[in-house]
Amino acid sequence: MSQSASQPAIMATHFTYGDYCQWPDDQRWELIDGVAFAMAPAPAPTRLHQDFVVEFAAQIHPQLASSNCRIYVAPFDVRLPKGDEADARVDTVVQPDVAVICDPSKLDDKGCHGAPDWVVEILSPSNAVHDQIRKRALYERHGVREYWLLHPIDRVLTIYRLGEQGAFGKPDVVELEGTTAVSAIAGLEIQWPEIPSSESAI
Repeated sequence: MSQSASQPAIMATHFTYGDYCQWPDDQRWELIDGVAFAMAPAPAPTRLHQDFVVEFAAQIHPQLASSNCRIYVAPFDVRLPKGDEADARVDTVVQPDVAVICDPSKLDDKGCHGAPDWVVEILSPSNAVHDQIRKRALYERHGVREYWLLHPIDRVLTIYRLGEQGAFGKPDVVELEGTTAVSAIAGLEIQWPEIPSSESAI
């Protein structure tokens, strides 16, 4: 199955988490409303992408040590049910680059069942449409309190926050410099490192 530069490859039929669990371990997919999207890029994220993931984990983990919140990085399954359907019938499973969950009841051996409090996706040319449109709408619908879209080459961050009406408000767009606080989690902030961005693509 080929993959374009603008979006992940799509498998056209309706799948559930029960199907997803039967797929080969060496293939990574996300399900959104039963549609399967191949994770990109392949075979693995670039070094710049991973630099940011590691930096997030290194900064966030110690800041959350005395709280109920936990950080997880991809691959980590987040199941987003529409209601109280059985796990096998859930038709949306995503793997955020970074997810912080503050409700321990949402965590089990399979990953997370329900919306994280905060999600970060690191953009690349191959996943930009998926993360900026499909997953933004998905996270809004399921009540993710804060969603960050990080543009590593341009060093720009787009921040969506869930409003009182259950919808993301107008995003804030900031440069990756100084410190940025996470509104959804009191006391948590990111100090932006000087990560070289010489790669031509991520």
